Amino acid sequence: MAVDDDWVWYGGRVCLDFVNTLRDRWKEPRETLHEPDDVPRWLHDAGLLTDSACTVGTRTEEARTKEARAEGTRTKGTRTKGTRTKETRTYGTPEFVLRAAVSLREAIDRSVLTVANGEPPRPVDIAVINAASATVSHPAPQLALIDGRLSPIRAVHTPTDPTAGLALLAQDAIELLLSAEIRRVRVCGSDRCALRFVDRSPARNRRWCSMTRCGNRTKVRLHQARSRAVGPSSGQPNAGEK
Repeated sequence: MAVDDDWVWYGGRVCLDFVNTLRDRWKEPRETLHEPDDVPRWLHDAGLLTDSACTVGTRTEEARTKEARAEGTRTKGTRTKGTRTKETRTYGTPEFVLRAAVSLREAIDRSVLTVANGEPPRPVDIAVINAASATVSHPAPQLALIDGRLSPIRAVHTPTDPTAGLALLAQDAIELLLSAEIRRVRVCGSDRCALRFVDRSPARNRRWCSMTRCGNRTKVRLHQARSRAVGPSSGQPNAGEK
């Protein structure tokens, strides 16, 4: 089961947030979809799945910590003692849903990075994305006034099963791949991260998935490395100096 700090939402598109469920891609990729039920849990947190398909329960922080240790993952801000509880959602998801989700995730990732680099995606990845998208009809376009301007929107009904939620992810990926925004897809500049995101900064020069997450941490590491290279200064004169 995924733990609290596994899922982040810096992508700017829901399909990129889903790609980012495989963390730390630069060096040692860390999977956060450990079991079939993690797929609908993520979809629920992303707003792509209703609560109607789940059973809600609770478990203690101590139980969560033991589970994370058994899986070799971390728990952030958890306590090993006490009786504090957290809501859990159980879906009874079949194993094939997890396999399909991971296959779709990697097809989206390869396609997005390839197209962002000005090259066509692999036919096999196109087939995976199209097959997932086709399981649910595309939401009908509608009109809305946003800040006094006429804008297109889509009336999306929140799915009640994970397969339909994955279809919405695939449709979002298709829209991104066919839009001018694909040229703004970036990979976080931290050598420990590699999260994908859409750069919507005015100058198009965003380097980090998040300044507070990776930008500041990288700056601190670089400062510490420079300090170690310079070495401590005692302020005392060298031998022979008076």
